[in-house]
Amino acid sequence: MLEKFENLHGLKRTDRCGTLSAKDIGREVTVMGFVDSERNLGGLLFVNLRDISGIVQLFFDTANEELVKKASTVRSEFVLAARGVVCARGEGAVNKNMPTGEIEINVSELRILNKAKTPPFYIVENSDVKEELRLKYRYLDLRRPDMQRKLILRHKVAKIARDFFDENGFLEIETPMLNKSTPEGARDYLVPSRVKNGCFYALPQSPQLYKQLLMLSGMDRYFQIARCFRDEDLRADRQPEFTQIDIEMSFVEQDDVMNVNEKFIARVFKEILGVEVKTPFLRMPYSEAMSRYGSDKPDTRFGMELTDVSDLVKDCGFKVFSDAVANGGSVRLINAKNLADKISRKNIDALGEFAKTYKAKGLAWVKHTAEGIQSPIAKFFSEDEMNKILERANCEENDVLLFVADKNKVVFDTLGALRCEVAKRYDLIDENKFNLLWVTDFPLLEYSEEEGRYVAMHHPFTHPADEDLDKLDTEPQNVRAKAYDIILNGVELGGGSIRIYNSDLQEKMFEVLGLTKEEAESKFGFLVEAFKYGAPPHGGMAYGFDRFVMLLTKSASIRDVIAFPKVQNASELMTNAPDVVDAKQLEELGIELVKKDEKEEN
Repeated sequence: MLEKFENLHGLKRTDRCGTLSAKDIGREVTVMGFVDSERNLGGLLFVNLRDISGIVQLFFDTANEELVKKASTVRSEFVLAARGVVCARGEGAVNKNMPTGEIEINVSELRILNKAKTPPFYIVENSDVKEELRLKYRYLDLRRPDMQRKLILRHKVAKIARDFFDENGFLEIETPMLNKSTPEGARDYLVPSRVKNGCFYALPQSPQLYKQLLMLSGMDRYFQIARCFRDEDLRADRQPEFTQIDIEMSFVEQDDVMNVNEKFIARVFKEILGVEVKTPFLRMPYSEAMSRYGSDKPDTRFGMELTDVSDLVKDCGFKVFSDAVANGGSVRLINAKNLADKISRKNIDALGEFAKTYKAKGLAWVKHTAEGIQSPIAKFFSEDEMNKILERANCEENDVLLFVADKNKVVFDTLGALRCEVAKRYDLIDENKFNLLWVTDFPLLEYSEEEGRYVAMHHPFTHPADEDLDKLDTEPQNVRAKAYDIILNGVELGGGSIRIYNSDLQEKMFEVLGLTKEEAESKFGFLVEAFKYGAPPHGGMAYGFDRFVMLLTKSASIRDVIAFPKVQNASELMTNAPDVVDAKQLEELGIELVKKDEKEEN
């Protein structure tokens, strides 16, 4: 037989638990929520009731034996409804650590709406439970107040976005989720068509082409909080499905897009964190960001900028340095100022192993101590050569110089990551600072050794810089893009560009990227055709919404700000997705599964 259980039967919640205070004393209220804890102090029975707003203490008077007996059966995470009068707590019972710590509810009616099994972990703030267990029982994990605060903040940022862009003349328009596959970058998630057997949709990696077509449609200004999908390897700030705040504007140049977005970001910081950010933001060309910070996402909260010493070491006796320069690479360093007494040889070896993960062959070092210069490579340099290096690096007593010599890409990648790693290990970063800047003037193209051709650094629809158009045929590697990324504390918050809006230029871009006319027509013919009916100059950008919220909440991973995230292998531990499907479903789709080992044998 089914166990009898209580229900609301018309009982209405009057207040949320965390909203009650001393001003409510004397009021009869009805609250509902989950049991956070219960205490029986020699006949005095207390239950802490929790909902999304907070916790309130319920008190059960021993004079009502039946009510006390019922209340004594409740356990952690039972679902309750309680009616009673708000009272002041007794002398010495006030809890200053609780927003509702001055009051309690003297309960006159209790309904146990549902019982609960003992949870596999405590529902408490900042739980140190393994993430796998938290994600398996995500519905319990989301009961924790710190997790709820993050999702509430996420909602508030979404609301600010909708309010701001609405006030500035943008229309919120949904674009299709079932798209044509136009692979250029990450892998598509494919959806088989039952109606067109053998054909597939792709889930959108972004609404890029549709939002451009909306500008061609005369919609003028568009925005969308858009779901996007990319089948790529995961890391702390990536998910196979994620959310973008996506915008596009007609009849604009780069500054117009950037100015609107600076106002949006400033509004988010003011309303969410109470922080006034100064506008306009710093703007830094890509080439400067790379030469100073070794990254197109520079963290400017600390110094330790790169110093190029290639010209000083090109003829030195240390062949690792001289050969790197002779082979077209460079030798650069960072100065870890005032850290020589903190960075031991063992620490340097550990940093060397870290450098190798970025394809560096090793890490050279020089310490400036009270006893003089300490370095295994010092013997390869004359006193004059070493002094010139120290002078250029502004190296003083107790400083440590860390060198990388290799191809420029390896040097930049390694030192760009190394400066951040040193700053983290030795607490050089002010975590309360929010440094925002634009990185501009990106290269339009980058050469892919793997594919043996140029690929778009952003995407194939980015407009080349006007002054570089004549280089598309002769010097494609030197063509800059009308592209811009917004960086917050070394993390890309969003990025965008002015788009190509001329059919001839778009076809030229496809040609430079190595697409045949047939390939371009098959993948993007609809876009080129649309341009021939009159396209306005347009541009826009997209924010990684999950990443934005992750930074605002200072979370370690975007998994902490997504209600039901995936893990490293793109699976969801709670529902066990992805999973096998019924054979009949596959038959309807005309799909036959082939085991990988069988395929390899054939």
